[in-house]
Amino acid sequence: MTWYATVLPLAGVVLGSAGTLVGQYLTTRVDARRERRAQATAERAERKEAILGFLSAAQSVELFLDRRDVIGSQEDDDEARDQLHALWLTKKTCELVCSDRTAQAAHDYTLALHALLRAGSPTEGVAGKREHRHAFMEEARRELGVNGDRLRRELPPPTR
Repeated sequence: MTWYATVLPLAGVVLGSAGTLVGQYLTTRVDARRERRAQATAERAERKEAILGFLSAAQSVELFLDRRDVIGSQEDDDEARDQLHALWLTKKTCELVCSDRTAQAAHDYTLALHALLRAGSPTEGVAGKREHRHAFMEEARRELGVNGDRLRRELPPPTR
């Protein structure tokens, strides 16, 4: 028996084993990348749900404030309390799943709405509320990966 009769089968085994190991390594890398992508997608969906829940509660408070301004009554203490409870609860959800900047913007907006709901004057603090809402919207857009310029909040100049 010659030396190449022994070495060639061994070389085939080594090459086959190396091919198997490389294939398993590449498969594991692809699976890990796919898992990271799926987790990032799930986290984004969770953040989006929290942001939309907060916006819904904030919109309810704003509608309540508008309705109260039109009617001119502050008799609905129970409804105001329920609105505030829902708002603060959804704000806490944003704090749990969103970035610190988005959570802080939600907190600031919540404080502005809370102050308006408790204020005696219907127009007191409206500009601050608007600024906090815009700041929250910009942070929420950034949080969800929306790229681009900030949204224009004032009316465009008239065209001639």
